[in-house]
Formats: sequence, C-alpha cells, structure tokens
Amino acid sequence: MSAAPLCLLQVHAHPDDESSKGACTAARYAAEGVRNVLVCCTGGEEGDILNPAMENDEVRANLIEVRKAELEAAVKIIGYEAVHLLGYRDSGMAGTPANEDPENFANADPDEAVARLVAVIRRERPQVVITYGEDQSRYPHPDHLQVHTITLPAYNLAGDFGYRPELGRPWRPSKLYYSHGFSRRRVLAQHEWFLDQGMESPFASWVEKIPEDLDISVTTRVDVSDWLDVGRDALRAHRTQVDPEGHWFRMPTVALRGAHPWEEYQLARTSVGTGPVDEDGLEHDLFGGLR
Repeated sequence: MSAAPLCLLQVHAHPDDESSKGACTAARYAAEGVRNVLVCCTGGEEGDILNPAMENDEVRANLIEVRKAELEAAVKIIGYEAVHLLGYRDSGMAGTPANEDPENFANADPDEAVARLVAVIRRERPQVVITYGEDQSRYPHPDHLQVHTITLPAYNLAGDFGYRPELGRPWRPSKLYYSHGFSRRRVLAQHEWFLDQGMESPFASWVEKIPEDLDISVTTRVDVSDWLDVGRDALRAHRTQVDPEGHWFRMPTVALRGAHPWEEYQLARTSVGTGPVDEDGLEHDLFGGLR
C-alpha cells in the first residue's frame, strides 16, 4: 500500500492530446482526490486549424499563444493540478520543413529530453505514469513516437540514486501504462451507432485502419461513465483543433455511455502487481495494488 498521496502523471505530445486521450480518467481520479499532473512536450505550433470558425490571420499569427490558452482552459475543466511544459517545438509530420528544425521535439537531444522528464517525475512523485505505446502505426506523428522514446528511460531513471542527483530526490513510480485512446472496441462502438441511426459514419476509415487484434494488449479499463462530458468539454476548449459541430460530438453522451463507457490502457510496467479485475478479467483501477 502506498503511504504517499496518490498522484497520476500523464505525458502528452501536444495541446489537445490531454483532452482526446485520458481526460475522463484524470477527471475521475481528481474527483477521488488523486493529484493529476500533465506533462505537455510541445507547443503545438505546427497543428492545423481544423475549426473553420477559427481560421483567420490573427489566430494564425498567434497560434502558439492561442493553443497555450486553449490548453489552460482544458486542464481546468479536466482537473489537472499541475502542468509542466517541456518546452520543445512541435515537430510537424515527417517530410515537412518543420520536421528538420533542430529545436523541435523529435530532434531533441534524447539525454536532455529524458532529464527534463526525470526532473518532473522527481518533483511530482507520481505512483502511476501514462504515456504512449510503442506501436503507433495508425498515427506515427514524430512527437508521439518521441513521447514513448523518452518516457520509458525517464520512468526507470527517476528512481536511480546514481542518475543526475541535481534533478531532485529520486522517486520510483510503481506503474506505467500505455494509453489506448482509440481502441478498436471504442471506435467500433461509435461507428456502429452512426450506422444504426442511418447516418454516414465518420469512423468508417478508422475501422479499416485498426488491426483486429489491437485490443488484445488492453489490460485495464477505467469506467468513466460519469465523466464523459468532462472529456468532451475539454476537447471543445481546443477551439482551433475541433469543430464543435463535427463528428466528435454528434453521438450523444448517453449513447456513448451505453456503448463504451471506458478509457483503456495497457499495463507496461509494475512493481506492485495489479488490482482487482472486472467481469471481463480486466483491471479497473490504475492504482490497483497501491490502495
């Protein structure tokens, strides 16, 4: 059992990732008194403006400030108590000019990037860390790949007394999870709802791209039934990135609650085993084994 206050730390690549992946989980744990900490690695400078209502010269000229303000609004909605910006530039997609910028996250010195994250882990002392998995074939953004690349060594080195003592008192997290923000089960549940309504499904192309065996790696699902609206409201706060009339919000919350009320994860590392499992044999508490 953990004697320290419970803390959950999530590592995300860009502003809005914290709202599309793991937001409802964070909101649930915040309601339980768990401290939520966000690490956002880049400023999202290379993100497209996906909401036509926000496409104008003023927003484009000040995109980094706009996206930072959107992030601040979203984290308040979710219930994050602390936000750490690693300070790297958005890398853009492979093959673009932005991807060659030496200041971007994908081109960062790996030792320095790991050290920045270790410093945050030692300061915040989370028992549970969430990051992205190794298989990101569906959306191989260089920054998402880099999040995975730096989080694993940071998770291991944060508790190493011989590593960079100037970064703070060593702290060893107990569990590391990979986020399955868009599992096949979740995407299919939404896709089938649209079809049942006689509507064209915006998830049709997603279903085609998701391997049928993807969900085998899911070990843990958190019931977020009561926090689905929190995740949606947080995503809406990123007004440059989502159209409030777009497909993200056409499926009513009550329908999603009935079809797929979970956020799903893969347990990648643990020093405390797992907690109780649900009727499908899946762990249902990220802090299982810690309380």
